[in-house]
Amino acid sequence: MKILIDADACPKVVLQICLNTGRQKDIPVWTVASFNHEINSDHHIIVGNSSQETDLKVMNLCEAGDIIVTQDIGLAAMVVGKGAKALGPSGKEYRPETMSIMLEERELKAKYRRAGGRTKGPSKRTPMEDRLFEQTLMSLLSEG
Repeated sequence: MKILIDADACPKVVLQICLNTGRQKDIPVWTVASFNHEINSDHHIIVGNSSQETDLKVMNLCEAGDIIVTQDIGLAAMVVGKGAKALGPSGKEYRPETMSIMLEERELKAKYRRAGGRTKGPSKRTPMEDRLFEQTLMSLLSEG
């Protein structure tokens, strides 16, 4: 088991929680990000800046039983399909039974934006989200 982080858009506090938890539990933490990001991690992989390059690398490194941290619903769906657990930076676990609904919602929003509509972005991160993320991560690790 390892923790794999899609670090391109990962909040620093989430990255730090993962690194600290990995050290405490003796679980390797891998980060993957494009060369545009400066990440301080023992196991960091730098990829190019092409669209989806980080996601593809995470997919290739992912194995059943791993925990993947990403806010990309498409990537989450793929790693869950491989038998990994997927966790969003807000602390939400992506579950197989809800993935089709989440993917459908993502597609509807993308279609709306392509037609010129505007969708609301994420709200400012709160300390409650940090606690929820840490609790969910610990829960997933204990299921292990």
